[in-house]
Amino acid sequence: MITRVLVANRGEIARRVFTTCRRLGIGTVAVYTEPDADSPHVAEADVRVRLDGRNGYLDADQLIAAARAAGADAVHPGYGFLSENAEFAAAVQDAGLTWIGPPVAAVRAMGSKIEAKKMMAAAGVPVLDELDPEAVTADQLPVLIKASAGGGGRGMRVVRELDQLASQAEAARREAESAFGDGEVFCERYLADGHHVEVQIMADAHGTVWSVGERECSIQRRHQKIVEEAPSPLVERTPGMRAKLFTAARLAAEAIGYTGAGTVEFMADDSGEFFFLEMNTRLQVEHPVTEETTGLDLVELQLLVADGGRLDAEPPAARGHSIEARLYAEDPAKDWQPQAGPVHRFEVPSTAAEFTVLGRAGVRVDSGVVDGSAVSVFYDPMLAKVISYAPTRGQAAAILADALARTRLHGIRTNRDLLVNVLRHPAFLDGATDTAFFETHGLPTLAEPLADPSATALSALAAALADAHDNRRAATVLGQLPSGWRNLSSGFQTKRYLDDAGDEHEVRYRFGRAGLELDGAADVTLVSATSGRIVLGTNGVERPFDVARHGEHVFVDGPLGPVHMVALPRFPDPDSAVAKGSLLAPMPGSVTRVAAAVGDAVTAGQPLIWLEAMKMEHTIAAPGDGVLAELNVTAGQQVEVGAVLARIENPQGDPA
Repeated sequence: MITRVLVANRGEIARRVFTTCRRLGIGTVAVYTEPDADSPHVAEADVRVRLDGRNGYLDADQLIAAARAAGADAVHPGYGFLSENAEFAAAVQDAGLTWIGPPVAAVRAMGSKIEAKKMMAAAGVPVLDELDPEAVTADQLPVLIKASAGGGGRGMRVVRELDQLASQAEAARREAESAFGDGEVFCERYLADGHHVEVQIMADAHGTVWSVGERECSIQRRHQKIVEEAPSPLVERTPGMRAKLFTAARLAAEAIGYTGAGTVEFMADDSGEFFFLEMNTRLQVEHPVTEETTGLDLVELQLLVADGGRLDAEPPAARGHSIEARLYAEDPAKDWQPQAGPVHRFEVPSTAAEFTVLGRAGVRVDSGVVDGSAVSVFYDPMLAKVISYAPTRGQAAAILADALARTRLHGIRTNRDLLVNVLRHPAFLDGATDTAFFETHGLPTLAEPLADPSATALSALAAALADAHDNRRAATVLGQLPSGWRNLSSGFQTKRYLDDAGDEHEVRYRFGRAGLELDGAADVTLVSATSGRIVLGTNGVERPFDVARHGEHVFVDGPLGPVHMVALPRFPDPDSAVAKGSLLAPMPGSVTRVAAAVGDAVTAGQPLIWLEAMKMEHTIAAPGDGVLAELNVTAGQQVEVGAVLARIENPQGDPA
């Protein structure tokens, strides 16, 4: 029997595996790199081993040595990193350790998407034809460039113009090489408004193959899923589609002698016709929605199968509906730019379970961060998965949207507001979900903040009053009096805040005999003020606002939506201003390429600098026509967010 498991991974998936191991009485071993030294998964394991280098999670020799040193007898690869690396799976077994995954031959067979498509076609599974990037013609456009060795949106590009194919293929190769160590790419026909539907399979070594249930994962950005659900709305409304999907998934598993947990992914059109995309020979990020609708613990089943155990003849029947939303440290309004930095607070108030099946309507959270965590530039920016379960799809969407809207998430910009807007969108609620959802319904609209300008103004007032309350609480003289209190009328006190839209909010208030007086907001009353909570009344309705401050950053959570602001100083420092025309680093990262030199003429939209962060490549382009007057970086240089990379002037010497 397996007695101690090393998880060759990090963050949320490591914590997920540890949870099941603890319940089953199995010991746990964590591995970590220097940026992850304070990660929750490290603290929660029985023992932990430090890996050398930031790419330690990709170092098979180090991982196996760690397992031996810690007394582990089995290795769980999680997802990403080496989870679908056949050589790593073989090395684990050669070391006398149990591999909690499919046979090496199955991993190898599906490791190349190019060869996998050929094998599936031979097995009778419908596939999209593979296209050679060097031979694509104009009438075959649009095409999707894909990395042969990986997934998760890395190394993927949509190409609609033939003259862009070569450069996009090269960019995809660089990204794939960085993420997977293999730069091979291929093309296939791009279904712009298709549905991404996948089938969870589970198989044992005794001939039983389950098609456990399907998931729809069509809400994507950069070809990476951000909202997943089970069952699929498309399958639910298409007669006979589920049976065909399940049969195709079993054919795929049987063709390669598969055992363990895996996922067969398909692209489908509105009619229900589907094509094989790839097979993921590992646990999927979105596995919780299958667990919630079946009651299964898929990690427990992985351990059972790895130990030689038998599955029941049939999987349990699915019931109800489950939706998962991935919380990412990124800014959707700025081309999904990944973010890095501290997470001061992370709390989903309505959480009923963590890493385990709910068993009833509610919210589950599988998180890689806790209060005080730091998000690194070196790894994937996913913070957590928030999962709902309910008897109906509409209930599941409402529960999840409400939980996300109430989540206290302080310290780093995320896609939370976007997720809530998607879950509440009429098209989503109608089940009209396809891979073109953001293009169809407008990303700028979907990315709008939950709090409108009037709510932000009230939040600024709450922040000012909380600040005043804290100042008086700390006062050594007459601390019981309100800040700025006068027996006779006096001038207003002023505080200023900048919101995420760049709008400034000025709050002018004073305390007198009649209580709080607000300049320009006579209809607002202060009901109560305590440390961190302000209750304001407007038109007879009282609303609580919870205020947290971390340095100059202020976070206000209230019934009108979460608000982040920056408290502006009374006397700005003139030296802190950035010269006009400057190009700033939108995120911490490494400069991979520089395409211009000082003195070069540049045009609006021209790519100038490439940054790599979190295994994705990002382009910094010229905002307007002009001349590159200043260049502060070179290839290979690491930069921090906000660093001045370059400066552009127009030919007359003015900022571009």
